Order: sequence, then C-alpha cells, then structure tokens
Amino acid sequence: MMDYFRGNVTAMAAYIPGEQPKPGSQIIKLNSNENPYPPSPVVLEVLQNFNSESLRRYPNAYGEDFRLSASQVLNIPSDWIIVGNGSDELLNVVVRACTEPGKKVAYPIPTYVLYRTLTQVQSAELVEIPYGENYELPLDQLIATNAAVTFIATPNSPSGHVVPIDELRKLASKLSGVLVIDEAYVDFAQENALELVKEFENVISIRTLSKGYSLAGVRLGFGIANPKLLSGLYKVKDSYNIDAIAVAVGAAGISDQVYKNDCVAKIKASRVQLAIALKQLGFRVWDSQANFLLVQPLEVNAKYLYQKLKEQGILVRYFQETRLDDKLRITIGTNEQNQILINALMNLLNPVPSPLQGEG
Repeated sequence: MMDYFRGNVTAMAAYIPGEQPKPGSQIIKLNSNENPYPPSPVVLEVLQNFNSESLRRYPNAYGEDFRLSASQVLNIPSDWIIVGNGSDELLNVVVRACTEPGKKVAYPIPTYVLYRTLTQVQSAELVEIPYGENYELPLDQLIATNAAVTFIATPNSPSGHVVPIDELRKLASKLSGVLVIDEAYVDFAQENALELVKEFENVISIRTLSKGYSLAGVRLGFGIANPKLLSGLYKVKDSYNIDAIAVAVGAAGISDQVYKNDCVAKIKASRVQLAIALKQLGFRVWDSQANFLLVQPLEVNAKYLYQKLKEQGILVRYFQETRLDDKLRITIGTNEQNQILINALMNLLNPVPSPLQGEG
C-alpha cells in the first residue's frame, strides 16, 4: 500500500476519543465527561424558533452573538474572545499558529492526550514532564523548557486536580512563549484563571460549553486572551469555523447562568456521594474539582473492571497510559446512574456464589 502521508503523520498514533454508543442504545455513558442533564430550556426554545434564513447564509465569521453574550457573563470585552468549533479546535489553532519543527510544546503528564497528537501533527518538539506523586506541578522544569506553547489543564483530566493560581502566575511570568490554560472543566471548580489573562499578554484561557452547559453535541468552545495574542490566532482559524446554529444556541446557553449553576450544583453533590461510595468499595479516589473522578481499584485489575462494566452496558474510561493503566476515570452521572454503577461494582468485587457451588 502506498504511503500518502507526511512521515510524522505515518509515525504517530491517532487520538482515540471515548466510545460513543449507537443512538437508542441502553447504555449508561460515564466515559466522556458529558453533563447528565439536558441543556437549558432557553436553548431548546432557540432551536425550535431558529430562523431558517440563517441556514442559507454564511454565519458571522467571529461568532459575534456568542461573543457578546459571553462578554456580558464574564465581564470582559468581546474582542478578548475567540470562538471555536469546540475547544479542541482552539487548542489546534494555538499549536498551528505558534509552533513549527524545532519549537517546543511542553506540558505536565498525565493530562489530556490530545496535546500530544496536535504537537505531533505539527512536527513540533514534544516535552512531557511528569507530575509529582500527588500531582504537584513541575514548575521549575516547565519554566526551564521555555516552550513556544505550554499547556496546563486545570482542572486537569484525568486527575481532576486544580493548579493553584499563584503557580500559574509564576509560570506565565517566566515564559516567553504562550501559556494555554485549558479550563474545560472550570464550571465545576472553585477558582479560575481569568485574572491571569488580564495580567499577561501571553496567556489564553480556553473553555467549552460541552461540560457545564450540556452542549457537547453543538461543538462550541471559546478562548479568552489579549487581542494582541488573538490577532495571530485569527490568521490561522478557518474563515467560517462556527455555524449559525451553534452561535445561537451557545449565546442562549451561556446567558442562562441560573440553569447552568443549578446543574453544576447537582453534579458536585453527586460527585461527593459517588466518591464516598467508591471509597467504601475499596477504591482509592482522588479529590476532584471536575465532573469526573479518577479512581484506582486496589483489589482488582482496572482493565478487567472496565471490560466487565462494558459488558453490562456501563461505559467508563480506561487509559493505556503510564500512571493510568491501573486506574479508571468515571464521569459523574445522575444519582440513579451512579447507583447502578455502584451496584454493578459491588457484584463484580463481591460476587454472590452460585447455590450449586460446592455440590458434588
């Protein structure tokens, strides 16, 4: 077979997203960190009354209606906001705009595996620095690398921990390249990095409506940065990267903070309950400020549990990665979904013996 691709593309491994069951499948899906609750009723109303004339025309190239809504919610000028086809597109735009062969991309691991994929596509130099045993940020090593792009996910996936603002501030002040603070899960956290965007020209916060706003299917993300930094990113992004429906839905969704906050509060409460139940089953559970938990079964192989749960129609996330291959990442579902998971784990960890066992 002919090899049609660049050498780096042939050599790299593809990013593998979480499994997506077929529509209508009776699956409890706790593997992709989706919000278990429906979008805001305001969003559904926008969809029902959407003007079909907008489908005939190209959308606004900058997602202006969404930028204005986000600007009001975040109290930041709209020209400090760039809109993307999911936050993943914006991560890609940053790497494409700021790196090339010979330039470095650095980040602590374990973290979001897509950073590796985007770097390899661009043929940039990859620098992965292990987190400390308790997920302490390798601050001095990241500063010494002085990469063209440094990624920090906070809350981090899959660990759920938050990097303290003071450490991010020190990192931003020491880097000559761009610091990307990936805040995909910020709606579930106790703090955010928006103040650093205002302080440092080289910092961009990247967020999404997939998690807190129940809009993963819409694919809408946004970045917040000084317009001087955004000016270079606009040269790289596709002209019409956000469709008209996504802009309208996203503007409505981010404006309904009351509904979003109510869903987030329910998820946080369920997160506490699920963590307690898993600890009672003998799991090690890491503290999380996201909508998922990183857990380690101490008596049973993690991959075995992942496979057995899948056989029962329950999807959780298993990573074949260093420091993760003995753990599972579990999305917080509804209380009912979480209880079904706990019941299944109880049966797997403490199987009820068959009445026929021991009979001759």
